[in-house]
Amino acid sequence: MTEGIKVVIAGPRGRMGREAVKMVTNQEHLQLVGVIDRQDNGRALSDIDPQFREVKCQVYTSIHECLMEQRPDCLIDLTVPEAAFYHAKTAMELNVRPVVGTTGITLQELEELKAIANHKKIGCIIAPNFAIGAVLMMKFSQMAAKYFQNVEIIELHHDQKLDAPSGTAIKTAEMIHEVREPKTQGHPNETEKLQGARGANFHGMHIHSVRLPGLIAHQQVLFGEKGETLTIRHDSYDRESFMTGVKVAVETVMKLNGYVYGLENILD
Repeated sequence: MTEGIKVVIAGPRGRMGREAVKMVTNQEHLQLVGVIDRQDNGRALSDIDPQFREVKCQVYTSIHECLMEQRPDCLIDLTVPEAAFYHAKTAMELNVRPVVGTTGITLQELEELKAIANHKKIGCIIAPNFAIGAVLMMKFSQMAAKYFQNVEIIELHHDQKLDAPSGTAIKTAEMIHEVREPKTQGHPNETEKLQGARGANFHGMHIHSVRLPGLIAHQQVLFGEKGETLTIRHDSYDRESFMTGVKVAVETVMKLNGYVYGLENILD
């Protein structure tokens, strides 16, 4: 087991960030040495969030200052796309290994992070979804796509999510596309009476995004052939469901010497 990993968390006041703080502080082999936030620079996390009264690590508004002072081994970023890219890039420049769960980072930015990680031979994990069940859903969907060409993805999230489709839906579609025979689905002459009714089109597959209060993170992948359908679905009812994957990613990133996109690539 990896021991003594010093961790910094960016986004500690967010719903995912709070779960990450709880996860790290409950692990004997992980040590939370600092957090990065937009406010409260110089204060202790215990002073700004009553549920963390025993967590005395300092809050920083500058990632550069935080990483230079605390010298962590790993950065967990659970913020917003614009900040996550900058945080991950800065971390690797300072030889800190990033684990990023923020979705919405552009393809160009991902390629830049990949180039930095592989050039510096430093571990970097970007994961659209840290729930183990969600990763299995993606892998099972890829398996099914070898036999079912017709597929549609419906992803459902809380109404405060900024990006659509979700990173998980896009990653699922990418994995399916690797094995699926090319096909444009639906009637060749179909028309949308309302624009967007058929969802986003990804290499002939359709992706639909639902945003409603009361949801957390859910996705179903529907396959159809003559006389049968197959539905593969995953539901996260609590953000704690993502923390097993975050823990695995933190432990694994310390052993990597390059870039990994997707938790499925580090699971046995």
